[in-house]
Amino acid sequence: MTARPTNDLFVRYMKAFEDSTTHVGGCAACQADEPCEAGAPIHERFAKLQDTYNSRPKKQC
Repeated sequence: MTARPTNDLFVRYMKAFEDSTTHVGGCAACQADEPCEAGAPIHERFAKLQDTYNSRPKKQC
């Protein structure tokens, strides 16, 4: 069995998703869709990685 190569972008994207959802789970301001100094960079990183991941060229099988 050959190991599947790691897609570093996907790993970073999923980690950013996890960080964002974890922060929202414990932040009343984010849950109320209010400004949050601590959460803003976390959510911005997730959004940026999500955009990058979704815009990457798709591999042909």
